[in-house]
Amino acid sequence: MKTLLGNVALALGWAAFTGFKVRNLFVGFVLGYLILWASPTVAAHNPYFSRVRQLLGFVLFFLKELAVATLRISLDVLTPTHRMTPAVIGIPLDARTSGEITFLALVVSLTPGTLALDVSSDRRVLYIHAMYAADPEAVRSDIKRGFERRILELLR
Repeated sequence: MKTLLGNVALALGWAAFTGFKVRNLFVGFVLGYLILWASPTVAAHNPYFSRVRQLLGFVLFFLKELAVATLRISLDVLTPTHRMTPAVIGIPLDARTSGEITFLALVVSLTPGTLALDVSSDRRVLYIHAMYAADPEAVRSDIKRGFERRILELLR
């Protein structure tokens, strides 16, 4: 936590010199990260640096999934034939805490073509609606190996 606060302080310091704009804060955050990473006293066995890389990896993965899903729906809407095979699918969860389950449901709902519907009362199954579920096992596997695995790596 101290490393994150130090990184934010460096970003704010950079923005104070260059002007408080989102771009300058972002550049300051990246420069602060690099300065802290290069510092041997801070970087030695500090989990902050791996968490930032995991977060960046998750964001890039989500943006890729978002683009692919958006293109799939756009093509389906623009073509005369529809390829939708909607289904409600139960996904067994490895996520256990409320935060992990909520984050997974949010990410699934933000991805076009899928919507989180409910969680079982024992919190072991997430029910989703998928527009393209010709193979429900493939959808289940994609969510578990994609979103859920990355979310658990990030939050645990």
